[in-house]
This record gives sequence, structure tokens and C-alpha cells, in this order.
Amino acid sequence: MAHPLMPKATAVWLVDNTTLTFKQIADFCGLHELEVQAIADGDVAIGMQGTDPIKTGAVTAEELARCEQSVDAVIQMAKVNIPQPKARQKGARYTPVSKRGDRPNAIAWLLKSYPELSDAQVSKLIGTTKPTINAIRDRSHWNSTNIKPENPVSLGLCSSVDLEKLVAVARARTGTVHAPKAVADEPTSDAPISMPPAATPPAPESPSE
Repeated sequence: MAHPLMPKATAVWLVDNTTLTFKQIADFCGLHELEVQAIADGDVAIGMQGTDPIKTGAVTAEELARCEQSVDAVIQMAKVNIPQPKARQKGARYTPVSKRGDRPNAIAWLLKSYPELSDAQVSKLIGTTKPTINAIRDRSHWNSTNIKPENPVSLGLCSSVDLEKLVAVARARTGTVHAPKAVADEPTSDAPISMPPAATPPAPESPSE
């Protein structure tokens, strides 16, 4: 089953704006039900801005309303009717002139949301150059004050399929996994911890002659 591109941000929005059950939201977003409950309790995704799945085209308002009427209803992803950009076999992706002004916003969003993506991947995905990416990263871009991170999929600069593929490749390359961090105080080896040798008791004094 397909899931929204930004599952946690989508879950945050659904918790705040619908009466859907935790299970319905979890199944739709591909999360564990307890994780959705933690989001609702404010223990997870603190300060995260919710993403409206209706605006991103992941689901329709009518579908959400239908599922709010029944706790057993399963949310169905909306079918994408907008033509998706076709992948090019070689060379950088061509970006229409009307969309080129949106590329800095898309680059900023990718750098913030998926730092594991390489500059070459970002460049290939939305048809930009490495100097432009570096300028946006270090805020030396001529229009830095007006750049606002925006999802390149919603801007029409790439397809969600292409983005998901590149993110999967980048995470496999960097070994990025969503796992709890190791506790710093725990031993990092299975070897037994050596103990200092016990003090040797002094030899008894011989009786004086």
C-alpha cells in the first residue's frame, strides 16, 4: 500500500484536523499506532509542522470525511491525475522556464528534509547545478532572503516516485536508519569488563627469637 511522502508530518496534520482514529492514521501513513498516539500526546514530532495531505494530492477531503464516519473505514490514497514528469535517461532533467524560479525553494526543501541526498542527486532530480546548491546551503545565493522551502513534487519539478527512489538509494548508501540512538554509557563491546586485582594480604610476621 502506498503512503504519503512525508508520513509523520501528514500524521501531525491528521491528528490536529480530523477525528480519525490512531489506527486509521497509522495505516494511512505507514506508522505504528503507538507512534501516532505519541504524536497526539506531544511526545513525538514536537514542533513539526503538519502537511495537509489534501493539498499535496495524497487524499481527497471527501475520502477523509467518509472515514471519519466509520472507525472501520480504511483511507484510500487518491489517484494522481496530474501528468508526472518523465524521467530522462541521460543528462540533467529539463525544467520548463516557468518553473525555474521555483528551483531554489525546492533545493532548500530537499537540503532540509533529506540531508542524506548528494548534490549530484539533487541536481539530477530537479535540473540544477552544484554551485547553486552550495550557494543555497551556505546562504550566499543572491536571493537567499526570499527562498522558502517547498516540496518539489507539489511544485511540479519532479515526481514523487523519482524522489522516493533517490531517497531510498541515498539512505542505503549512507546507512541512514530510523533506530534508537545507542546509550553513551553502555559498553560498546561484548568483552567482559576487567576488574582490578584484589590486594594481596601481607605475609604474617615471624615470631621474634
